[in-house]
Amino acid sequence: MGVAIRTAGAGDRELIVRLLDEAFQDDPVSGWVFPGVEERRAKHPGLMAAFTDIVLAAGRIDVTEDGSACALWLSMPADGERDDPAGHDGATEDEGPAQVREAVDPDNERIEMIGRLTAAIHPTGRAHEYLWMIGVAPGRQGEGLGTALIEAVLDRCDREALPAYLEASSARSRKLYERLGFEPVGPVLDLPDGPAMWPMWREPKPHRQPA
Repeated sequence: MGVAIRTAGAGDRELIVRLLDEAFQDDPVSGWVFPGVEERRAKHPGLMAAFTDIVLAAGRIDVTEDGSACALWLSMPADGERDDPAGHDGATEDEGPAQVREAVDPDNERIEMIGRLTAAIHPTGRAHEYLWMIGVAPGRQGEGLGTALIEAVLDRCDREALPAYLEASSARSRKLYERLGFEPVGPVLDLPDGPAMWPMWREPKPHRQPA
């Protein structure tokens, strides 16, 4: 049986925020942004809410019908001239990460740093789909939900001859993405005194029309 997937709307905001918060509490990058456990529990939901609002406004969020997994996508133009993904309400590339930091935790410079560092390594020159985040409820991981969410978009990428891009935040997720056809692109992003992030790119596969 396939996984039922739908596009999230504004009414799903709290569901998406809660899902991302639970899924990324133990993620290496989230642990770097909020090193203290209590601090992470208190402030991490606000960062996930900021990301959710950005993608609801400028991209698309796919969610499984049972609310156990979601994927945040942005369509990036060839020229790279779009509002910075980490900004709000038409923020420029310079303003975006700072605005997220101000909204979530003004004293935490790593919130702004992660936005600037990932923006600096993001490929330009070709239109592509950007998988910003994908989250699966901790109790549902390993069931293929994340794969189903990604493959639904990759199928469209293949039909439309579009590449896809993401940054893997753990060795475990990197292996999943490799199985889906993503390959490392450019140097690994080593966060200062923190974990690595792997930029990964997938070329579209030739699309075969049904017989």
